Amino acid sequence: MEQIITTVQGFAGALVVVPEQGGAFPEVAWGDAFFYHAPDGRMPVNVQPYGTIVTKDYPDDTASDLDPPGRWRVNVHVGRAASRGLTGDGPYDFTAADRLLPHPVYGALGWICVVNPGERTTGTVLRLLRDAHDAAEARFMRRRTAE
Repeated sequence: MEQIITTVQGFAGALVVVPEQGGAFPEVAWGDAFFYHAPDGRMPVNVQPYGTIVTKDYPDDTASDLDPPGRWRVNVHVGRAASRGLTGDGPYDFTAADRLLPHPVYGALGWICVVNPGERTTGTVLRLLRDAHDAAEARFMRRRTAE
């Protein structure tokens, strides 16, 4: 998990938000990580992160069984077409570790996920996060030019 966070922090203009106890974020988000393109270092308003790391089940997202110790999941927005090409056809075991899967809740919106990335998937996850960051940067530049 730290390798992924450190890599994303190295992307130009990246902002990694890791909510902690006592901050402005809800308790359910504490310990998770949210990846944005934000060259000014401020969390964007009305912009979704392009990637996340979740360290526990959320009330509406339990299919990956993340509550046992040591389980976590990285999620990356890759777009609908890329998602299908990366994950293939189901059925899917959303609890499987080190496998590219459609996100159990947001897969139809072009999100993929990997529970506990390992030798098989870490390189791919880092490449997908780089691509997602570059796409977020391009959207940022288009919005800025339109202003």
